Amino acid sequence: MPLPQLAVHRHDRGDRTLITLAGEIDLESVPLVRAALERCLRDGVRSVDVDLTAVSFCECSGLNAFLRASQQATLAEKTLRLHHPPAMLARMLDLTGCGFLLLGLPYGQASPPLGDAPAVSPSTTPHESVPPVPAISGGTG
Repeated sequence: MPLPQLAVHRHDRGDRTLITLAGEIDLESVPLVRAALERCLRDGVRSVDVDLTAVSFCECSGLNAFLRASQQATLAEKTLRLHHPPAMLARMLDLTGCGFLLLGLPYGQASPPLGDAPAVSPSTTPHESVPPVPAISGGTG
């Protein structure tokens, strides 16, 4: 079986983590996404930011993984936010109306047009806009 075409990088800063994903999120690679997010929540991270700038494709299995991780984070009084979703994922968020769960938008507000969503770095609060976060070399743990 070929290796998934997805790179997962993790950068911790205190109780906040930035997960940078690069490549395609599909049935083959979604277990990497799930594992990275679950590990963050198990490691005591209070806030997980997921930078999707370098994701070229994300199908519904990816959306499902993000929704599940968001639910787990909420139950543990933690947060998970997606930043710069690819067009396909942004469209799924709009169609399903769950952007408020994953993008930190007020309930009922549509996702911002592509390219307009602010990024969040581990050193800022969720409301501060910063430039896109470059991929950080290294492993997932």
